[in-house]
Amino acid sequence: MRRDVIETIQGVEIFPLISLVIFVVFFIGLMYYVIKMKRSEVEEYSNMPLEEDEPHNQLFNNDSKPKGD
Repeated sequence: MRRDVIETIQGVEIFPLISLVIFVVFFIGLMYYVIKMKRSEVEEYSNMPLEEDEPHNQLFNNDSKPKGD
């Protein structure tokens, strides 16, 4: 029954192709980003799980403090 419903939709055969294209573009973009990363960024990210309670982003440090203290 599901197959009959899906087959009645016009242009349904294009959806798997669109999904594949989106996945490939995302994957290639992510690989490009990783390849172009600086060595210092890679080292910082790789050490993050080993560090304890050290803030990594100054933006979040300023916003997380209560105002007026």
